[in-house]
Amino acid sequence: MAQATLNHVRIAGIASCVPKQIVSNLNCAPEELSMRERLVRNIGIASRRQSPPDVCLSDLTQQAAEKLINDLGWDKSEIDALIVVTQSADYPYPGNAILLQSRMGLPNSCLAFDINLGCSGYPYGLFVAGSMISAGKLRKVLLLVGDKSTNPNSQDQGFAVLFSDAGTATALVYDEKASPAYFDMYSDGSGYKAIYSPAGGNRLPLQPEHLEPRICEDGVTRRMVDIVLDGPAILNFSTNQVPPAVEALLSQASLTKDDIHFYLFHQANKMINETIRKKLGLPAERVPSTLYDFGNTSSASIPLTLTLHARDAILAGNQRLLMSGFGVGLSWASCIIELDNRTILPALIEV
Repeated sequence: MAQATLNHVRIAGIASCVPKQIVSNLNCAPEELSMRERLVRNIGIASRRQSPPDVCLSDLTQQAAEKLINDLGWDKSEIDALIVVTQSADYPYPGNAILLQSRMGLPNSCLAFDINLGCSGYPYGLFVAGSMISAGKLRKVLLLVGDKSTNPNSQDQGFAVLFSDAGTATALVYDEKASPAYFDMYSDGSGYKAIYSPAGGNRLPLQPEHLEPRICEDGVTRRMVDIVLDGPAILNFSTNQVPPAVEALLSQASLTKDDIHFYLFHQANKMINETIRKKLGLPAERVPSTLYDFGNTSSASIPLTLTLHARDAILAGNQRLLMSGFGVGLSWASCIIELDNRTILPALIEV
């Protein structure tokens, strides 16, 4: 395991942005309705947010970042670094962070780079950004996290009902009096085929036939460039690895489960999230969810859930949060961070 404690790092604000378009998982052909209703019951996702074709992940994260910078009253010339965590960048290269550095008018001295991670990306991103600040040189860092995950043309029913689009922005600052932040991170690349896209990279460069739908070994019709999801493997990985990782993090921080005000897990699906919650013996009211209305928003799911369901409590006073992301890689990471009523939390942004 990779455990770490960061000092002098405070989250100054978090903003979340989603597309206005709502897609109902029950909006389907009559002959598919019974199957869709069963899927909704099992995965707990009734509707999702879908971007129009001309809106990219960078557009969503920029909206969140600009709102947050404005609410914080930050001078853009003082932003030391911009980090983007995504697996759906606008272009194969350059990364979104470089594009946004220019589009947002950040100085050339602003360090900007992308991290290629999915559902575990928020805790990992916080660790990278926090480490840069904790080292004592950088003072203000923006972490932009999210994905444009929807695929309206997908013929994979298991995929089509899961994913939503969302982008978030988190502002981190150096603060001598900030409470310690605790991190616990893992990876297991031997399980990469549980969530992966076979074609389109240098291992299997894009060819015309990769864009043609075909019936795969699992009986699902998909293209070679589409995401392959091994449901049983993902369920087994998530429910077996996340609970002990959470327990290890609590032990590292010398905290009990009751010392945590909110547990914010990646929003995978109802079956996975409820199994994790029950294995840890956590009351439902301390484990908020955005699955029903927003689906799986990849690395944005933790800050989005915080924005929607923990905002009022944080604005009222200090809250200790345990956040845990898990998924593609395979990778999983958790952190414990304390937010206080100085934290700026704008209401959900819809574009």
